[in-house]
Amino acid sequence: MLGEMLGLVLAQFGAAQQVLYGIILGIVQGVAEWLPISSKTQVLVVSTYLLNLNFQQAYTFGLFMEIGSVIAAVIYFRKELVSLVQVLLGSPDAKKRKLFVYVLTATVVTGVIGTPLYLFADSITGLAVGIPMLIIGAVLILDSVLIWHSRRRRDAGRMGARKLDDLKMKDFVIVGAMQGIAALPGVSRSGITTSTLLLMDVEPDEAFRLSFLVGIFAAVAAFSLTLIVSHSNVSASLAAIGLTGVVAAIVTSSIVSICLIDFLIKVAGKSKIVYVTAALGIIAIAGGVIYLALGLGVA
Repeated sequence: MLGEMLGLVLAQFGAAQQVLYGIILGIVQGVAEWLPISSKTQVLVVSTYLLNLNFQQAYTFGLFMEIGSVIAAVIYFRKELVSLVQVLLGSPDAKKRKLFVYVLTATVVTGVIGTPLYLFADSITGLAVGIPMLIIGAVLILDSVLIWHSRRRRDAGRMGARKLDDLKMKDFVIVGAMQGIAALPGVSRSGITTSTLLLMDVEPDEAFRLSFLVGIFAAVAAFSLTLIVSHSNVSASLAAIGLTGVVAAIVTSSIVSICLIDFLIKVAGKSKIVYVTAALGIIAIAGGVIYLALGLGVA
Protein backbone atom coordinates (compact mmCIF):
# COMPACT_ATOMS: atom_id res chain seq x y z
CA MET A 1 0.00 0.00 0.00
CA LEU A 2 2.77 2.44 0.96
CA GLY A 3 4.63 1.64 -2.22
CA GLU A 4 1.53 2.30 -4.31
CA MET A 5 0.93 5.63 -2.58
CA LEU A 6 4.55 6.66 -3.06
CA GLY A 7 4.35 5.69 -6.72
CA LEU A 8 1.18 7.78 -7.13
CA VAL A 9 2.79 10.82 -5.50
CA LEU A 10 5.89 10.50 -7.69
CA ALA A 11 3.71 10.13 -10.80
CA GLN A 12 1.77 13.27 -9.93
CA PHE A 13 4.99 15.14 -9.25
CA GLY A 14 6.36 13.96 -12.59
CA ALA A 15 3.24 15.15 -14.43
CA ALA A 16 3.38 18.53 -12.70
CA GLN A 17 7.05 18.86 -13.62
CA GLN A 18 6.26 18.08 -17.24
CA VAL A 19 3.57 20.76 -17.32
CA LEU A 20 5.93 23.28 -15.72
CA TYR A 21 8.69 22.50 -18.21
CA GLY A 22 6.14 22.69 -21.02
CA ILE A 23 4.95 26.14 -19.90
CA ILE A 24 8.55 27.39 -19.66
CA LEU A 25 9.41 26.10 -23.12
CA GLY A 26 6.14 27.46 -24.51
CA ILE A 27 6.90 30.94 -23.20
CA VAL A 28 10.42 30.78 -24.62
CA GLN A 29 9.10 29.68 -28.03
CA GLY A 30 6.18 32.13 -28.04
CA VAL A 31 8.41 35.11 -27.26
CA ALA A 32 11.55 34.20 -29.20
CA GLU A 33 9.74 33.26 -32.42
CA TRP A 34 8.86 36.88 -33.11
CA LEU A 35 12.02 38.50 -31.76
CA PRO A 36 15.43 38.53 -33.52
CA ILE A 37 16.96 35.93 -31.20
CA SER A 38 16.13 32.65 -32.99
CA SER A 39 13.42 30.69 -31.21
CA LYS A 40 14.88 27.32 -32.16
CA THR A 41 18.18 28.33 -30.56
CA GLN A 42 16.54 29.51 -27.34
CA VAL A 43 14.46 26.33 -27.12
CA LEU A 44 17.61 24.35 -27.92
CA VAL A 45 19.47 25.83 -24.95
CA VAL A 46 16.56 25.66 -22.48
CA SER A 47 15.57 22.11 -23.44
CA THR A 48 19.20 21.01 -23.14
CA TYR A 49 19.21 22.06 -19.49
CA LEU A 50 15.63 21.14 -18.56
CA LEU A 51 15.32 17.87 -20.48
CA ASN A 52 18.97 16.86 -20.70
CA LEU A 53 18.85 16.55 -24.50
CA ASN A 54 21.92 16.41 -26.71
CA PHE A 55 22.54 19.02 -29.42
CA GLN A 56 20.74 17.24 -32.29
CA GLN A 57 17.73 16.33 -30.13
CA ALA A 58 17.43 19.85 -28.73
CA TYR A 59 17.83 21.44 -32.18
CA THR A 60 15.14 19.17 -33.58
CA PHE A 61 12.87 19.91 -30.63
CA GLY A 62 13.35 23.62 -31.27
CA LEU A 63 12.02 23.18 -34.81
CA PHE A 64 9.21 20.92 -33.59
CA MET A 65 8.09 23.57 -31.11
CA GLU A 66 7.34 25.99 -33.95
CA ILE A 67 3.97 24.27 -34.31
CA GLY A 68 2.61 26.43 -31.47
CA SER A 69 3.64 29.61 -33.25
CA VAL A 70 2.14 28.27 -36.49
CA ILE A 71 -1.21 27.76 -34.81
CA ALA A 72 -1.11 31.33 -33.49
CA ALA A 73 -0.12 32.78 -36.88
CA VAL A 74 -2.86 30.83 -38.68
CA ILE A 75 -5.44 32.25 -36.28
CA TYR A 76 -4.10 35.79 -36.55
CA PHE A 77 -3.70 35.79 -40.35
CA ARG A 78 -6.79 33.75 -41.13
CA LYS A 79 -8.15 36.40 -43.54
CA GLU A 80 -4.94 36.45 -45.56
CA LEU A 81 -4.85 32.65 -45.67
CA VAL A 82 -8.45 32.57 -46.89
CA SER A 83 -7.50 34.98 -49.66
CA LEU A 84 -4.71 32.61 -50.74
CA VAL A 85 -7.21 29.77 -50.99
CA GLN A 86 -9.50 32.02 -53.01
CA VAL A 87 -6.69 32.57 -55.52
CA LEU A 88 -6.29 28.81 -55.86
CA LEU A 89 -10.00 28.66 -56.59
CA GLY A 90 -9.64 31.23 -59.35
CA SER A 91 -10.08 34.62 -57.73
CA PRO A 92 -9.10 37.41 -60.20
CA ASP A 93 -8.41 39.93 -57.41
CA ALA A 94 -5.02 41.51 -58.21
CA LYS A 95 -4.00 42.18 -54.59
CA LYS A 96 -4.78 38.62 -53.54
CA ARG A 97 -2.88 37.21 -56.51
CA LYS A 98 0.14 39.38 -55.69
CA LEU A 99 0.11 38.09 -52.12
CA PHE A 100 -0.16 34.52 -53.44
CA VAL A 101 2.85 34.98 -55.74
CA TYR A 102 4.86 36.48 -52.87
CA VAL A 103 4.09 33.61 -50.50
CA LEU A 104 4.64 30.91 -53.12
CA THR A 105 7.91 32.34 -54.42
CA ALA A 106 9.41 33.04 -51.01
CA THR A 107 8.37 29.60 -49.72
CA VAL A 108 9.86 27.70 -52.68
CA VAL A 109 13.16 29.59 -52.43
CA THR A 110 13.19 29.00 -48.66
CA GLY A 111 12.82 25.27 -49.23
CA VAL A 112 15.59 25.13 -51.84
CA ILE A 113 18.06 26.94 -49.57
CA GLY A 114 16.82 25.91 -46.14
CA THR A 115 16.55 22.13 -46.63
CA PRO A 116 20.26 21.43 -47.22
CA LEU A 117 21.18 23.84 -44.42
CA TYR A 118 18.83 21.98 -42.07
CA LEU A 119 20.35 18.62 -43.03
CA PHE A 120 23.81 20.10 -42.40
CA ALA A 121 22.84 21.47 -38.99
CA ASP A 122 21.14 18.20 -38.04
CA SER A 123 24.30 16.22 -38.74
CA ILE A 124 26.73 18.14 -36.53
CA THR A 125 27.38 18.02 -32.82
CA GLY A 126 27.54 21.74 -32.15
CA LEU A 127 27.52 25.14 -33.81
CA ALA A 128 28.39 28.66 -32.74
CA VAL A 129 25.17 30.70 -32.67
CA GLY A 130 26.34 34.03 -31.27
CA ILE A 131 27.74 35.55 -34.47
CA PRO A 132 24.46 35.40 -36.47
CA MET A 133 22.69 37.17 -33.60
CA LEU A 134 25.30 39.92 -33.61
CA ILE A 135 24.87 40.41 -37.36
CA ILE A 136 21.07 40.50 -37.21
CA GLY A 137 21.22 42.88 -34.24
CA ALA A 138 23.49 45.27 -36.14
CA VAL A 139 21.17 45.12 -39.16
CA LEU A 140 18.12 45.89 -37.02
CA ILE A 141 19.83 48.92 -35.49
CA LEU A 142 20.68 50.04 -39.02
CA ASP A 143 17.02 49.45 -39.92
CA SER A 144 15.90 51.76 -37.11
CA VAL A 145 18.15 54.51 -38.48
CA LEU A 146 16.83 53.96 -42.00
CA ILE A 147 13.21 54.02 -40.80
CA TRP A 148 13.82 57.30 -38.98
CA HIS A 149 15.55 58.79 -42.03
CA SER A 150 12.96 57.56 -44.54
CA ARG A 151 10.07 58.89 -42.46
CA ARG A 152 11.74 62.29 -42.31
CA ARG A 153 12.06 62.24 -46.09
CA ARG A 154 8.43 61.16 -46.48
CA ASP A 155 7.31 63.96 -44.20
CA ALA A 156 9.20 66.30 -46.49
CA GLY A 157 7.41 64.82 -49.48
CA ARG A 158 10.52 63.35 -51.09
CA MET A 159 9.68 59.65 -51.02
CA GLY A 160 6.97 57.13 -50.23
CA ALA A 161 7.00 53.86 -48.30
CA ARG A 162 6.84 50.60 -50.21
CA LYS A 163 4.02 48.10 -49.85
CA LEU A 164 3.56 44.60 -51.24
CA ASP A 165 2.25 46.04 -54.53
CA ASP A 166 5.57 47.86 -54.99
CA LEU A 167 7.72 44.76 -54.58
CA LYS A 168 9.05 42.76 -57.53
CA MET A 169 9.79 39.08 -58.09
CA LYS A 170 13.47 39.62 -57.21
CA ASP A 171 12.38 41.02 -53.84
CA PHE A 172 10.32 37.88 -53.18
CA VAL A 173 13.33 35.71 -54.03
CA ILE A 174 15.57 37.67 -51.66
CA VAL A 175 13.08 37.31 -48.79
CA GLY A 176 12.86 33.58 -49.46
CA ALA A 177 16.64 33.22 -49.56
CA MET A 178 17.06 35.05 -46.27
CA GLN A 179 14.37 32.92 -44.69
CA GLY A 180 16.12 29.77 -45.93
CA ILE A 181 19.32 30.81 -44.16
CA ALA A 182 17.32 30.87 -40.92
CA ALA A 183 17.39 27.05 -40.94
CA LEU A 184 20.77 27.38 -39.23
CA PRO A 185 20.89 27.61 -35.42
CA GLY A 186 21.37 31.15 -34.21
CA VAL A 187 19.63 32.78 -37.18
CA SER A 188 16.24 34.27 -36.35
CA ARG A 189 13.70 33.70 -39.12
CA SER A 190 11.50 36.65 -38.22
CA GLY A 191 14.54 38.79 -37.48
CA ILE A 192 16.28 38.18 -40.79
CA THR A 193 13.15 38.48 -42.98
CA THR A 194 11.84 41.58 -41.22
CA SER A 195 15.27 43.20 -41.45
CA THR A 196 15.46 42.37 -45.14
CA LEU A 197 12.04 43.88 -45.86
CA LEU A 198 12.88 47.00 -43.86
CA LEU A 199 16.12 47.40 -45.83
CA MET A 200 13.94 47.27 -48.95
CA ASP A 201 12.19 50.36 -47.57
CA VAL A 202 8.97 48.47 -46.91
CA GLU A 203 6.68 50.25 -44.45
CA PRO A 204 7.41 48.75 -40.97
CA ASP A 205 3.92 47.39 -40.26
CA GLU A 206 3.84 45.87 -43.76
CA ALA A 207 7.32 44.40 -43.23
CA PHE A 208 6.31 42.70 -39.98
CA ARG A 209 3.06 41.44 -41.55
CA LEU A 210 4.75 40.01 -44.64
CA SER A 211 7.52 38.45 -42.54
CA PHE A 212 5.17 36.77 -40.10
CA LEU A 213 2.78 35.61 -42.83
CA VAL A 214 5.36 33.89 -45.03
CA GLY A 215 6.88 32.38 -41.90
CA ILE A 216 3.79 30.19 -41.46
CA PHE A 217 4.68 28.07 -44.48
CA ALA A 218 8.37 27.93 -43.60
CA ALA A 219 7.53 26.76 -40.08
CA VAL A 220 5.11 24.10 -41.37
CA ALA A 221 7.78 22.87 -43.79
CA ALA A 222 10.41 22.80 -41.03
CA PHE A 223 8.04 20.92 -38.73
CA SER A 224 7.25 18.36 -41.46
CA LEU A 225 10.90 17.93 -42.43
CA THR A 226 11.77 17.42 -38.79
CA LEU A 227 9.25 14.58 -38.46
CA ILE A 228 10.49 12.93 -41.65
CA VAL A 229 14.26 13.29 -41.34
CA SER A 230 14.78 13.40 -37.58
CA HIS A 231 11.98 11.25 -36.19
CA SER A 232 14.33 9.51 -33.75
CA ASN A 233 15.37 12.86 -32.24
CA VAL A 234 11.74 13.95 -32.11
CA SER A 235 10.80 10.74 -30.28
CA ALA A 236 13.63 11.21 -27.79
CA SER A 237 12.72 14.82 -27.03
CA LEU A 238 8.99 14.07 -26.70
CA ALA A 239 9.73 11.16 -24.40
CA ALA A 240 11.80 13.49 -22.21
CA ILE A 241 9.02 16.03 -21.73
CA GLY A 242 6.00 13.72 -21.97
CA LEU A 243 2.61 14.19 -23.62
CA THR A 244 1.27 16.59 -20.97
CA GLY A 245 4.42 18.69 -21.26
CA VAL A 246 4.12 18.88 -25.06
CA VAL A 247 0.48 19.94 -24.87
CA ALA A 248 1.28 22.57 -22.23
CA ALA A 249 4.17 23.88 -24.37
CA ILE A 250 2.08 24.15 -27.56
CA VAL A 251 -0.88 25.82 -25.84
CA THR A 252 1.36 28.29 -24.01
CA SER A 253 3.35 29.07 -27.14
CA SER A 254 0.18 29.74 -29.14
CA ILE A 255 -1.26 32.13 -26.57
CA VAL A 256 1.98 34.06 -26.11
CA SER A 257 2.55 34.20 -29.87
CA ILE A 258 -0.85 35.72 -30.67
CA CYS A 259 -0.32 38.46 -28.08
CA LEU A 260 3.18 39.29 -29.35
CA ILE A 261 2.23 39.25 -33.05
CA ASP A 262 -0.59 41.70 -32.39
CA PHE A 263 1.64 43.94 -30.28
CA LEU A 264 4.52 44.12 -32.79
CA ILE A 265 2.33 44.80 -35.83
CA LYS A 266 0.37 47.51 -34.02
CA VAL A 267 3.53 49.17 -32.75
CA ALA A 268 5.10 48.89 -36.21
CA GLY A 269 2.48 51.26 -37.57
CA LYS A 270 3.43 53.98 -35.11
CA SER A 271 6.38 56.32 -34.77
CA LYS A 272 7.67 54.31 -31.82
CA ILE A 273 8.71 51.50 -34.19
CA VAL A 274 12.08 53.28 -34.55
CA TYR A 275 12.77 52.67 -30.86
CA VAL A 276 11.27 49.16 -30.92
CA THR A 277 13.45 48.14 -33.88
CA ALA A 278 16.55 49.54 -32.20
CA ALA A 279 15.61 47.72 -28.99
CA LEU A 280 15.20 44.44 -30.91
CA GLY A 281 18.66 44.98 -32.37
CA ILE A 282 20.14 45.54 -28.93
CA ILE A 283 18.42 42.39 -27.65
CA ALA A 284 19.87 40.36 -30.52
CA ILE A 285 23.37 41.75 -29.95
CA ALA A 286 23.14 41.11 -26.20
CA GLY A 287 22.05 37.56 -26.88
CA GLY A 288 24.91 37.04 -29.30
CA VAL A 289 27.44 38.39 -26.81
CA ILE A 290 26.12 36.12 -24.08
CA TYR A 291 26.29 33.06 -26.34
CA LEU A 292 29.84 33.86 -27.39
CA ALA A 293 30.97 34.65 -23.85
CA LEU A 294 29.56 31.44 -22.44
CA GLY A 295 30.56 29.34 -25.43
CA LEU A 296 27.00 28.05 -25.82
CA GLY A 297 26.19 26.13 -28.95
CA VAL A 298 29.75 25.01 -29.52
CA ALA A 299 30.76 21.38 -29.23
